Amino acid sequence: GFRMDINWLISETEAKSKDAKKSRNRCIVWRNVILMFLLHTGALYAIILIPKAHPFTWIWSYMCFIVTALGVTAGAHRLWSHRSYKAKLPLRIFLAAANSMAFQNDIFEWSRDHRAHHKYSETDADPHNAVRGFFFAHIGWLFVRKHKDVIEKGKRLDVSDLLADPVVVFQRKYYKTSVVVMCFLLPTLVPWYFWGESIWNSYFLASILRYTISLNVAWLVNSAAHMYGNRPYDRNINPRENRFVTLGAIGEGFHNFHHTFPFDYSASEFGLRLNPTTCFIDLMCWLGLAGSRKKATPEMIKARKLRTGDGSA
Repeated sequence: GFRMDINWLISETEAKSKDAKKSRNRCIVWRNVILMFLLHTGALYAIILIPKAHPFTWIWSYMCFIVTALGVTAGAHRLWSHRSYKAKLPLRIFLAAANSMAFQNDIFEWSRDHRAHHKYSETDADPHNAVRGFFFAHIGWLFVRKHKDVIEKGKRLDVSDLLADPVVVFQRKYYKTSVVVMCFLLPTLVPWYFWGESIWNSYFLASILRYTISLNVAWLVNSAAHMYGNRPYDRNINPRENRFVTLGAIGEGFHNFHHTFPFDYSASEFGLRLNPTTCFIDLMCWLGLAGSRKKATPEMIKARKLRTGDGSA
């Protein structure tokens, strides 16, 4: 009887997984496929322009990359999605503008999807479910319509705090305009106006190449950091600690820690180490623009490592 029950359980599980695969939408959003193809082609072309551009344009492009990254990491992620610290109005305005430079959906949509990603991690209600493979978790999720579970379960999430923030509401209302200005116009016009860079070089380096790289490092958190690395805090979940992703995504690669302690403002056990986002938040606190940083205590971390960690740290 026990063996029969096990076989029944296995066949039931297989049937459920086949049903899940059937229900996964194969409806391709060709507009996104074409736009991403053009964007990445433009970024590859931009690489050959690097030696022809003014060194100031390289520095400016890198500065735009850091601001872009902060708009996601310190803004949409650690502040708005997780409420891991509090920010005063001037800082929220800066982070919203930086988030528009990142052009990864407005703060409201990004945060709602991210809360779904944590609450329903690695299920069909997770917008970039890593169980569906590296390509899907990285970019493929943008090439198909959202799974019905993402939409249905996303509606059940409490997002009242986001709608109560006038900065989030304003950015959502004027999102397209803010993206044109912050993601494309400002990065392109500054080098042309201040040191006579050609509009062509300026556009391809500070806008297209910078935007493409910033997208891919953010996506690596969803793909690589869910597949490659160790799990010192919780061996029962997919997210992992990934040094390479940490370097690219300015501190967001301590992913096993982050999924274990999502409320921690540093998204890492190690504070400032390899974590420019934490450095930025700490600086803002020092300037009086932020405060109420939430942190997992050393005792809490140690106990969790012993209980569910993989013993790697």
